[in-house]
Amino acid sequence: MFDTHTHAWAAPSEEHPWVNGPIVDLVDSFDVHTVYTADRLLSDMDRNGVDEAVVVGYPICDWTDNWYTRRVAEEHDRLYGIVMLDPFAPDAAVQLRQCMDTEGVVGFRLGAACAYDRMWETFDPSVTWLREAIGESDFWEAAVETDAAVQILCDHSQLEQALELVETYPELEYLFDHFAHAGPETPTDEGTFATFTELAEYDGVAVKVSEIAHMSETTFPYEDMHDHVRWYLDTFGRERVIWGSDYPNVSDVSSYAEACNWLRHVDTVSEKDRTWITERAFRQHIGLD
Repeated sequence: MFDTHTHAWAAPSEEHPWVNGPIVDLVDSFDVHTVYTADRLLSDMDRNGVDEAVVVGYPICDWTDNWYTRRVAEEHDRLYGIVMLDPFAPDAAVQLRQCMDTEGVVGFRLGAACAYDRMWETFDPSVTWLREAIGESDFWEAAVETDAAVQILCDHSQLEQALELVETYPELEYLFDHFAHAGPETPTDEGTFATFTELAEYDGVAVKVSEIAHMSETTFPYEDMHDHVRWYLDTFGRERVIWGSDYPNVSDVSSYAEACNWLRHVDTVSEKDRTWITERAFRQHIGLD
């Protein structure tokens, strides 16, 4: 199994202090050690039959301080890294190239669902800065040159902004996180979520069935979200639907075993589909094969 969405972070230090109060408070509610290092993650992976994983930067320090994500990706053959970058920063293109020069770093994440002036502290689906970021051509040219995967956390109501980005830079590979914050009652074939139908026309767009434990209003195996999984498969094909646990971020409501195994209980997903979703799709999509 390839878990495409995990988190890990180191203890605070003078050089890398914990500055994000909301994240620190959130960590206290997790059912894991407050300092959840890559070694702890690897141990949990071993106990649950997970071979490789992507460590997505966790903004417990300054959100653009990618030191730990880069170190983890460089030091561990089984772990890859997704960093977090500010596309409006004066040196954004330089930072992107430096991160992509790090062995194991495969791309960057944009928190389009977050208020830009409170990045990774709060969600606000009314913000539109992702649309404004499209004009940062130096940054996007660097993304194309370095073959960086673009991982986007946005609300389904913001998918029109994301579509504009994809239309402008169709040569990039995109990953959309966490069902775009859709819940069980969010219709799939109409309204804002249905914008995924237009995004699916671009071969470079993939979707992630990740953080399901928080999207669902039920417990394992999160049956109220299974129709969304099936719709993704029908719309994108199994080659572009990708599983991720979002562990330990979901550990307040889910064990890692549950986050790993819920897909086995989706009756409309075949064994071949599950193999693609949990093992092959991510590797093929971003060119790790």
